[in-house]
Amino acid sequence: MRIVRITLVAALAALAVAACGSSKKNTTSSPSASSKPGAGKPAVVIGDKNFEEEFVLGDLYAQALQAKGYKVTMKPNIGSTEITWKALTSGQIDMYPEYTGVIVTVIAGSTTRPHSAQQTYSEAQAYVHKHGFTLLNPTPFYDADAMGTLKPFAQKNHLSTISDLKKLGHSLTLGGAPEFATRQEGLVGLKQVYGLNPTFKPLAIGLTYKALDSGQVQVSDVFTTDPQLLTGKYTVLSDPKNIFGYQNAAPVVKQSVLNAEGPAFEQTLNAVSALLTIPAIQRMNAAVALDKQSPATVAHKFLAANHLA
Repeated sequence: MRIVRITLVAALAALAVAACGSSKKNTTSSPSASSKPGAGKPAVVIGDKNFEEEFVLGDLYAQALQAKGYKVTMKPNIGSTEITWKALTSGQIDMYPEYTGVIVTVIAGSTTRPHSAQQTYSEAQAYVHKHGFTLLNPTPFYDADAMGTLKPFAQKNHLSTISDLKKLGHSLTLGGAPEFATRQEGLVGLKQVYGLNPTFKPLAIGLTYKALDSGQVQVSDVFTTDPQLLTGKYTVLSDPKNIFGYQNAAPVVKQSVLNAEGPAFEQTLNAVSALLTIPAIQRMNAAVALDKQSPATVAHKFLAANHLA
């Protein structure tokens, strides 16, 4: 687990440009876009899931397309993977950013864990193709689930790996989103692979660190790109048996939409994804979650700094 101290002010200053509008509004191409590759193409509806990183990703892709003259409508904060995938397959949205391992285990329902990021991507691509969708290029960054706890608790109980939690038995209170309880990359895998038997406490998205800090839970499901992990307050337990898998992000897009929008559409989305390293996404997550900037503003700063907006 990489935990790096980053000076947020300095990092974000390098991205500073004028802010744009909220991601919760519909966005369309500007009149000056008539000569751009998106001119005259059908409107596209982009969704995202229910946490800060997804909001940022949704706005990054939407604004990059808008800058190329494409007409875009945003439907942010749809819900969990299960709900957002249903929105895609039912035609309510045309695309959204998803994580490759989540496609394999949560959406496809595979109980066999892939052995590499490439295998995970290939299996995810094969599954979505069967349903009329295409997975575009993956991001360099990955964002997996992990077990996080306050440093004093880890030190007191000599915790460094997930295996170390087994000795705490049912007295361990473990938090996570409600869907974590039923996922292989969640409580199911923790029990089957690591032999854990914790007391599970469902937590609403966004309350993870408050629950840890207040003692409501002793250990919680966290995301490895959470900016709170940069503070030094928390210990992330290693996952030697890799139950949380490989989780690079990638846009999953309806194939008919790709055909209608033309090659520049896919090229634009892939250009954004190629820039999304771990430090880049951590800085943007921190700007939203800690500095309380809007995802739309943060996305615009990043795209402008990289000449994509």
